[in-house]
Amino acid sequence: MPLPFDRELDVRGETCPGPIVKAKRTLKELQVGQVLKVLATDYGSINDFKSWAQVDKTVELVAQETETVGGQTVYIHYVKRAG
Repeated sequence: MPLPFDRELDVRGETCPGPIVKAKRTLKELQVGQVLKVLATDYGSINDFKSWAQVDKTVELVAQETETVGGQTVYIHYVKRAG
C-alpha cells in the first residue's frame, strides 16, 4: 500500500547535490506535518536523505523505497516537515 503524501518532487536524472537541494527548498513550502515524496535516480540520495534527517530537526525521514520504472532504478524518499 502506497504511503500518503501531500506533494511530489521528481528529480530523476539529477545528481548530487541536486535532489537534496531541491527537496529542502520544496519542503519549506509545505506546512508542518505534510509529507513530500521525492523520486530520484541518484543512488547517493539514499544516504543524503538519511543524513539530512539526522542533522536537521525540521525534517523527518518517514520511509525510503526502491522501484524499477522502465528498467531504471528509482529511489523514493518520503520526508515530513517537522518544524
